Amino acid sequence: MHNASIRWAGALALSVGILAASACVSPEVDHDDHGHAHGEDEKDRIYRGYFDDDQVKSRALSDWHGDWQSIYPFLLDGTFEEFLVYKAEHGDKSVEEYREYYTTGYRTDVDRIVIEGSLVTFETKDTSFSGNYVNDGYEILTYEKGNRGVRFIFRKSGGDNEAPGFIQFSDHIIAPQKSDHYHLYWGNDRAALLEEVTNWPTYFPSSMSGKEVAHAMMAH
Repeated sequence: MHNASIRWAGALALSVGILAASACVSPEVDHDDHGHAHGEDEKDRIYRGYFDDDQVKSRALSDWHGDWQSIYPFLLDGTFEEFLVYKAEHGDKSVEEYREYYTTGYRTDVDRIVIEGSLVTFETKDTSFSGNYVNDGYEILTYEKGNRGVRFIFRKSGGDNEAPGFIQFSDHIIAPQKSDHYHLYWGNDRAALLEEVTNWPTYFPSSMSGKEVAHAMMAH
């Protein structure tokens, strides 16, 4: 299902078949099971997916304004090797198991995303396409481990046909705040996207090097 096609059926529908600065894991999995560890403050609990419904507030697309790069290439070219070793030393998987996990999680053909105002531009190696997006609310999801996450959803109001009908951001933030990374889901079926929890293309600022991204993920 994850092919190298640049067409909507490949590059963008990939999200249907398939979105932290610090640990940069999936918003749905790979967090510790206990949500209220000793000494953990509210920000940490929210990051890990433990919050009350009334803490969730609508967010504007401006929270994700900027020039963003996929971190998938850093996994493929070996830049993240130090990060994988770190995860294996502190987690419950081997280096190879983490490599497979993140390969599935990060996989995408969209190497760059630029967000300016309401305009979102998707760039692959061979083409680019853009859409204008308006706020379409948010959804609170409960995951298998008992923690939760929020998808902030935007609907296309105009633009290129290739641009997806919906984009959904997940960045471990639940109220208005500028994001420093995000996982993104996109496609034409709003409800189907909410079911996707295994592939979460992840984006960091394009100004960061792969080493800087890896070190930021290990610093959490």
